[in-house]
Amino acid sequence: MSTPSAINGKEIFELLHDDLLAIEVEFGQDTVSDVSAITEIGEYLREGGGKRIRPALLLLAAKLFNYRGTGAVRLGAVVEIIHTATLVHDDIIDEAQTRRGRPAANTRWGNSKCVLAGDWLYMQSFKIAVQERNFRVLDTLIELTQQMVEGELLQMEKLGKLITLEEHFDLIFRKTACLFSVCMRLGAILGGASPEQEEAAGSYGRNLGMAFQIVDDVLDLTASESVLGKPVASDLREGKVTMAVIHALERCTPQEREKIATVLRDRAFNGVTHADILAILNRYGALEAANARAAEYAEAARSGFCCRAREIANLKPQKTPRTAAENAENCVEGLTQPGNELHS
Repeated sequence: MSTPSAINGKEIFELLHDDLLAIEVEFGQDTVSDVSAITEIGEYLREGGGKRIRPALLLLAAKLFNYRGTGAVRLGAVVEIIHTATLVHDDIIDEAQTRRGRPAANTRWGNSKCVLAGDWLYMQSFKIAVQERNFRVLDTLIELTQQMVEGELLQMEKLGKLITLEEHFDLIFRKTACLFSVCMRLGAILGGASPEQEEAAGSYGRNLGMAFQIVDDVLDLTASESVLGKPVASDLREGKVTMAVIHALERCTPQEREKIATVLRDRAFNGVTHADILAILNRYGALEAANARAAEYAEAARSGFCCRAREIANLKPQKTPRTAAENAENCVEGLTQPGNELHS
């Protein structure tokens, strides 16, 4: 049997179009409240767009394990609502002015209303999830929320500090990769997966999430503001050290190290420019090293799960040209391609 040709990220979302559209409808219905401020903020956030990669992963995992009910759409909305709540709180903490090329919600409604709106979104996501009447689902979501909050607190403690690569990867897992992992696990749970199968799916999501965030951090340093929808090098401006910066710090001169430390301390490019920082990163191959590590995580996702997908899920050969497992693998392929569409 021949191996299907790779498909790109855009094609992945086209294959999931109907389910993702249903999730979008569910998302809109679930963010309506008798309190007008919540409805207005919810609608504004939903209209902000995004590729919905997290619910897409949940859908792919559910399809892999032959789930055919409506719960995947419901839980797809849940994970997107949780993700949205984290963005609301992140923008408040970071004092962000823009999000996806538009004013951040906190600049329009103020911090107080947005904190409460974010809290409401978290509670609403659990209210929806309860409809599944599945304790594994609830336990997984509770653990996820705790890890993300812990990650945000740890990041706040480390702002402006020169952290280690191990500390950085721990933050990436808590703030990003754990949600990717949970999306895959939830899809597996819906499909009646065993604990071992659920763990395999979760490991795939974790590795994909790690790769996703590392690439995203590189784009933050190198892409234009029009592409990012926010100021270039926002992480450095917020005192956040990412992998490329850590790589350079471990190799650069004391003078170069002081330049990076100055930006982290000032939370701005004043005496040191963005071009100065990029020159240091390029001198030590920091951006290439970060992209290489992202590729390693992507390969770990492929080899650890997708290539054994039928065996893991105990699936029989399917007649469709591309199985859900192959689609999931190609989601990773799309992530690792230059100019991929998963980062918008």
